[in-house]
Amino acid sequence: MEDVKSVATLLESTTFKMQQLQRAFAELESHRAVTLGLKWKQIEDHFHGLEKSLKRRFTVLEDQEKEFETKTTQSQQILERRQAAVMAKEAASLERLQEKRDAAVASIAVALAKRTNGITQPDDMKKLSDSDVKALSNPQLAKLCEENDAQGLHKFISDNRKNLASIKEEIPIALKAAADPGGLVLDSLNGFYVSSEDGKKDSNLLGQRRTCIMLMECLSILLTNLRDESVSKVISKDVKDRAKVIAEEWKPKLDGLDVDANNGNSLEAHAFLQLVATFGIDSDFVREDLSKLIPMVSRRRQTADLCRFLGLSEKIPSVIDVLLNNGRYIDAVNLAFSFELTQRFSPVSLLKSYLTESRRVPSVIKSPNLSPNAQNDVSERELFALKAVIKCIEDHKLEDEYPPGPLQKRILHLEKAKADKKRATEVSKPQPKRPRANGISIAPRHTNIAAADKSFYGRMTDNRYAPPTQYMYENRPYAYNMATAPYNMPPNRAHFFPTAYQYQAPYLH
Repeated sequence: MEDVKSVATLLESTTFKMQQLQRAFAELESHRAVTLGLKWKQIEDHFHGLEKSLKRRFTVLEDQEKEFETKTTQSQQILERRQAAVMAKEAASLERLQEKRDAAVASIAVALAKRTNGITQPDDMKKLSDSDVKALSNPQLAKLCEENDAQGLHKFISDNRKNLASIKEEIPIALKAAADPGGLVLDSLNGFYVSSEDGKKDSNLLGQRRTCIMLMECLSILLTNLRDESVSKVISKDVKDRAKVIAEEWKPKLDGLDVDANNGNSLEAHAFLQLVATFGIDSDFVREDLSKLIPMVSRRRQTADLCRFLGLSEKIPSVIDVLLNNGRYIDAVNLAFSFELTQRFSPVSLLKSYLTESRRVPSVIKSPNLSPNAQNDVSERELFALKAVIKCIEDHKLEDEYPPGPLQKRILHLEKAKADKKRATEVSKPQPKRPRANGISIAPRHTNIAAADKSFYGRMTDNRYAPPTQYMYENRPYAYNMATAPYNMPPNRAHFFPTAYQYQAPYLH
């Protein structure tokens, strides 16, 4: 600012200096010995031009300085807002972390209090009393467990799928009625790999596998509420050995599964990991081999707990990389949130990459002779991706970082285009002709005998035995009654017979 003021002062003193120069020039002219080629007017015009040019440049510099100050102020405001947003996120993260810490401390305190006051489950795993059994909403569960009836347990769960939530809550209690809860659960795993005759997985097999996984989960819940002494009684050495045999039998069958097996919802891989976790035999397997199964169960809700229980948390970053390489961005985002890896794997960036990938048209589909079905597949893929991203944003509360409004507008646009295309396709399809009420088609009138000869046998139609319709006996122009009045002849003069056959006359009358 001081330089600008000094320049302005110098500009203002220009007039005074020009006056001094004029006086000096007049004095010089009065003493000149020879005539100079310059006139004072020329010198004055020259200096006035310089003054105007300097003033214009000075004005431009002032405008640029004001613009720079405005931009600087705006940048400072943006930085302040961003700093406030970062501080708010840090505060929210610290608050969530404190809540988790408090919850962990509270759970530890409750566990210590139970051990101190003896409020844990009984060590001797006594059988349930009659009052305990009556308290169950499904008392038959306790009876089946007491009888060690694994097949009956499977059938009861299958027949009562509507009450699956209450059954799952009561199975850990009912298992205490069994003499050998661990052995009962292992017995229930028989037939897990029994396949149908055609080699396909039918719904019954899938339901049986889900029941096996649920029973192992319920046994894990029972074990978490027992003391160490009771756990060793439930999971005895014989039970562990049986579990190892089953795991060794299942493991080779997992080698045939792809990394993308069942799109992250593999029941086989889930059952294997649950077996290893429930019966505590993870030490018999290499952690690297176990971590390779995580992408196969990435969509199962129990995946995060299984990883923590098996000590695979440190392998999760490499698992997320595998998921991203296979284009499963939603699963990667869910795992990143479950293990607090969002700083390393930005959820918003991953979701945007997923949408970009879904819009990319494969080289095979870029053909000019692309079929409408292939075009629909591209639109359907993008539509599916948009809905999945919006669901993920809602689940993890990312609305501030990634507003779903534009995505919802895109969904409406795609659905409208899909409906318009479907409507246009239906209109372009040829509409089948509606058959006559009596199932007889009327032949067109021929104008020459040659045409009549060609169509002599062409008039027999396949609708002559068409079933009666609601219009059969209403407003028939050529309806007739064989017993009463003679029937009317149609314009083409075809011959009718009681058998409903129609013959085209080969000659014109």
